[in-house]
Amino acid sequence: MARSKQYNEEEVIEKAMGLFWRNGYENTSVRMLEKEMGINQFSIYSSFGSKNGVFLECIKSYKKKMHRITAILEKSNNGVIGIKQYFYDFLEFSKDDNGKKGCLVTNTVNELGAHGDPIIMTELKNFFNEIKALFANNLRQDKNKDLATVEKQANYLGASMLGLSLASKILSRKQLEDYIETAFTNL
Repeated sequence: MARSKQYNEEEVIEKAMGLFWRNGYENTSVRMLEKEMGINQFSIYSSFGSKNGVFLECIKSYKKKMHRITAILEKSNNGVIGIKQYFYDFLEFSKDDNGKKGCLVTNTVNELGAHGDPIIMTELKNFFNEIKALFANNLRQDKNKDLATVEKQANYLGASMLGLSLASKILSRKQLEDYIETAFTNL
């Protein structure tokens, strides 16, 4: 007879996500996950398959957390203004009591680069492309923009979002606001 789990998967993934967010993917060991999640290595492998499996579940959880700001952008009918608000909303989202965390996805892409596990990198790129698609949908609300302009500006905003995410870990609020205002000057 199979044993029932003595833990809540959502809670342990939340704890693991915090650990990955603080330490990075490479600097987080299975032993660290055991301690942080409060479950043993057998349970980690049994439930998630590997450290990669835990991380992929963390990315799913992260997307759910981000949904509170991506949903606003998805429903926005304010075009560029809605995207700009998303940038400001992200700044609030990326803070915590202990400081500035940036974006889990951006932090991991920055850490792993092109040499990361292909499955993880695919998930991270998918996340980026989902956000970029939201930007494109909002840009298309301006009927004066042709498809080529929308694509070019969505790429620019996606790259700007990556930059904002990294900058949010070290720059002052004023510097970040200047960055956002300048990024939206010519859109």
